[in-house]
Amino acid sequence: MIKVAIIGTGAISSAHIEGYLQLQDRCKIVALCDLYPEKAEAKREQYGLDAVIVKDYKELLDQEIDLVSVCMPPFVHARVTIDFLNAGSHVLVEKPMASSLQECDAMIEAAEKSGKVLSVVAQNRFRNPIMKLKHVVDSGLAGRILHAQVDSFWWRGHCYYDLWWRGTWEKEGGGPTLNHAVHHIDALLWMLGRPSQVQAFMSNVAHDNAEVEDLSVAMLRYPDGALGQITSSVVHHGEEQQFIFQGEHARISAPWRVAASVSLPNGFPKRDQQLEEKIAQYYNELPDLPYEGHTAQIDNVLTAIETGAPVLVDGASGRSTLELIMSIYKSASTGENVQLPLPQDDSFYTQEGVKRNVPHFYKKSGSVDNFTDVKITTGSHYSEMNGQSSGEK
Repeated sequence: MIKVAIIGTGAISSAHIEGYLQLQDRCKIVALCDLYPEKAEAKREQYGLDAVIVKDYKELLDQEIDLVSVCMPPFVHARVTIDFLNAGSHVLVEKPMASSLQECDAMIEAAEKSGKVLSVVAQNRFRNPIMKLKHVVDSGLAGRILHAQVDSFWWRGHCYYDLWWRGTWEKEGGGPTLNHAVHHIDALLWMLGRPSQVQAFMSNVAHDNAEVEDLSVAMLRYPDGALGQITSSVVHHGEEQQFIFQGEHARISAPWRVAASVSLPNGFPKRDQQLEEKIAQYYNELPDLPYEGHTAQIDNVLTAIETGAPVLVDGASGRSTLELIMSIYKSASTGENVQLPLPQDDSFYTQEGVKRNVPHFYKKSGSVDNFTDVKITTGSHYSEMNGQSSGEK
């Protein structure tokens, strides 16, 4: 039985707790930690857990904890993760992996030295439409991908940034590019690989109580000449989220849709119904995942611990995602056409370098210790537009 500790019992912890409870024949939650113990107590009562409660995670470092879920604000991810890895625990850390590439490298090094599993939450990969889209891309049925469109559209009210750790470059590390689009950026890299160039813009158009951006648009160039675009936002009503890939032969997307064209003698398009049916059949015959979302990723991590198999989302994956995000921030801050990969001597490699070079749009003007733990959104299930699920830090 794998003994689990939840470090941080904010809103996103519910997704972790519920995931572990679905797999309780293989694991047991034995500890909850939060700076505000009453929040941990509320979670313990809500889910009927037989777990100890501590205020300081360091109280658990010498305990028999096999796996920890780190559900704390981004600015402490690295420190907490490294401490638990060094103590001999496996770690599943929430997105974003860390506040800087320097911290990512330290986390990866700690995992390698300890021999323990390090996985970064990217639950979008564990959605049926995303997993199936990945298989269709890899199948080559749509041909080489020529253009990628990623819409990470969210909406958050002005008071969202009043929470004490949100809205600052130091503690939250960024706006929606880092904290919301991170899942979409992870999935894009997983499907298409790393672009070679990034050109981006960002702004704060609706949240004058935050230093960070609330809207960014990035343009990507891939080594083979393909182009892409990513919009990261917390100002889009409706929160539609989608991936659209235009291939040589067909358009494929999540939410799922396929369209294919062939050329008429004058160059205008004619629908290629035969290819559409072939791709649709391939997609429909792909098996569904036994679990989705956080539960599916937890299952993947437990399997890695039990069998030694690799996790689907490891530290290197989390680092690659942060590297692209930092490239977007660098381009949007400096106006540069940023080349990837970012070297270690780049000003956007460290958190201090990022804070020195990004714009501070507004001064953070509000600070509350906690919000009531109410239903929140973590994104589309991609079965249809506007499909949303609950859970976020």
